[in-house]
Amino acid sequence: MKFKIAVAVLAGLTLLQVQSQTKKEDTDKRVKVLSFNILGGRTTKGDFNLDALAKLIKDANPDFVAMQEVDYKVNRSKKYDLVTELGWRTKMTPIFARAMYYDGGEYGEGVLSKHSFLSTRNVALPYLDGQEPRTAIEVVAELPSKDTIAFVGTHFAHETNEGREIQAKKINKVFSLNKYPTILVGDLNAKPGSGPINTLEEMWQATYDKKNPEPTFPSDNPQVKIDYVMFYPKNRWRVVDKKVIADTYASDHCAYLVTLELLDE
Repeated sequence: MKFKIAVAVLAGLTLLQVQSQTKKEDTDKRVKVLSFNILGGRTTKGDFNLDALAKLIKDANPDFVAMQEVDYKVNRSKKYDLVTELGWRTKMTPIFARAMYYDGGEYGEGVLSKHSFLSTRNVALPYLDGQEPRTAIEVVAELPSKDTIAFVGTHFAHETNEGREIQAKKINKVFSLNKYPTILVGDLNAKPGSGPINTLEEMWQATYDKKNPEPTFPSDNPQVKIDYVMFYPKNRWRVVDKKVIADTYASDHCAYLVTLELLDE
């Protein structure tokens, strides 16, 4: 009898160990990503407060952050390198991608990451005459599960739908060639069901509820959804959770936080 009990206990421990290991592997394949338009470091009150931005990011606790309206040594932002400053405050790895020269410095996209970068690239997007240049920044990183993924942050034109449409087509053309599962994040300045979003969704799987898309702008009274998280290929990711974070002080945009789980092929 004692022998049978001992075997049962050992079997139980083994099962618990297997279950524990399985849960750890699932967790290792989960990625929390945040889209956040940081308004050049200025708050909705007009002051300059990077600590407010850093607090929102730290509270959300993402693995990757795609930031839009990022200044790099621009006069209006006290010549700060915003992404590096926020990297220091959040203890995340920063990188900046220039879209254009502006006000004595540069303006574009930023990424913060809990993981080191295997590679990075800055992909210039097409834009119409008279409109602001735009870009997409890509980082390739390895998850704790040893899987390699790509993370792309971008910001589409705010002026016209035509400008956004050519940018969506460029995104699809470039990143459809990726050999790693890819996440696309950013302020796309377009509503669900619009031409640019429909173009992207021919390739990418969106994470929002199409029957009830949660608005992300403006932060003090959200009316429209223009901030997105999408993924590709559609069969390699699963949405675990999503949340719109409304902070009426830190930015005029809500941040959009999504947890994804990488699926086996």
